[in-house]
Amino acid sequence: MTTPSRARLRAALIDRAEIIVAPGVFDGLSASLVRRLDFPAAYLTGAGVAASGFGLPDIGLVTQTEMVERARMLVRVLGDIPLLADADTGYGTALNVVRTVREYEAAGVAAIQLEDQAFPKKCGHLPDKELIESEEFVTKLTAALEARTDPDLVVVARTDARGPLGLDAAIDRANTYAAAGADVIFVEAPQGTAEIERIAREVSAPLLINLVLGGLTPIESATRLRELGYSIAIHPSLPLGAAAYAMLTGLAELAGRDPGPLLPAKPAEFFDLVGLAEWSELGERYREGG
Repeated sequence: MTTPSRARLRAALIDRAEIIVAPGVFDGLSASLVRRLDFPAAYLTGAGVAASGFGLPDIGLVTQTEMVERARMLVRVLGDIPLLADADTGYGTALNVVRTVREYEAAGVAAIQLEDQAFPKKCGHLPDKELIESEEFVTKLTAALEARTDPDLVVVARTDARGPLGLDAAIDRANTYAAAGADVIFVEAPQGTAEIERIAREVSAPLLINLVLGGLTPIESATRLRELGYSIAIHPSLPLGAAAYAMLTGLAELAGRDPGPLLPAKPAEFFDLVGLAEWSELGERYREGG
């Protein structure tokens, strides 16, 4: 059965009168503020949940059940504001994707986002990402489309191919996923305005763009993105970055410390605040067999 928030998002995608600007939400306060300001949508950021909820970097350490529980709470707080929800790689094979879609749908999200990274995934603006084959992702995407019981649930297909394979491959994958039935296409981390424009020209589907503070993609205005034909612009790091800055500077003042050395300018530096370097060292140790 459809929900008011799903119907609202689906109608906005069809109407396309304005670009859907979706700030990142990760806790009850951020969701409450987005609702108070009446944004057209909110984005459940996996990076934000990992960092704020668990003190972890965005490298695939948060589980499906943890994300579903957070999504359920945010849906309740947001009310009729549609929640677009990050579901990483679907947390496993196509079979796992089926359960993931069912659980996210039951939690009340308006859209679920799946990506073609290999597990464990990384933040899209970190280096050394690994991909699965496009054919394998199409199988997972098909499983997601068939698993939903509400046709208004929007399925977003994300490709991270720009980094490891280049823009041509990313656009090829994007069009493949659109042809497989994805409702919205998300090409992660285009580098420069020319790439943003090329994606808009060459991908035949409603488009989502990810605007990360300090990330690889330049921050374009909603007006310009709408002119290019983008349907959704997510800002996952804006509320989280502002909150982290305020906490860090306030606590540093309380401690009599200079916050400068800890202030992040890039995603990797932000994730270092919650242990990225230490977790990366562990990953390298176990990859090398100890």
